[in-house]
Amino acid sequence: MRVMMGVIAAGLIVAGCGDKDAQRAEADAGAVGFVPPSVTSRLDFGASMERRFRTLDRNADDRITKDELPSPNARIKAFDRNKDGVITEVEWSEGTLRWFDRMDLNHDGTVTSEERAEARKREGR
Repeated sequence: MRVMMGVIAAGLIVAGCGDKDAQRAEADAGAVGFVPPSVTSRLDFGASMERRFRTLDRNADDRITKDELPSPNARIKAFDRNKDGVITEVEWSEGTLRWFDRMDLNHDGTVTSEERAEARKREGR
């Protein structure tokens, strides 16, 4: 609703303005819907993934078994380093941090929304 009102207001301004004012009104309308890029540190990502592990580990045995996986997710299954059908807490942590490191394209310890999008594009997702 807020974006729509901004676009309508910008349109009204454009109708009564010259080229310079029209450009400014268009820029203002674009700014209304602006979403700043997100930035996630390696530490925050690791903590988030730890919470995800605890959520998936429904029986709290520090292991994620096939029946605890939300779907046949190939990325998560790849964390099972020894291929025993169980993802331990250590395997999960190592796998998710490797995943973070692949997304951190400039290797600065943070992943921006742009890096995340580029990494997904490179992986074909």
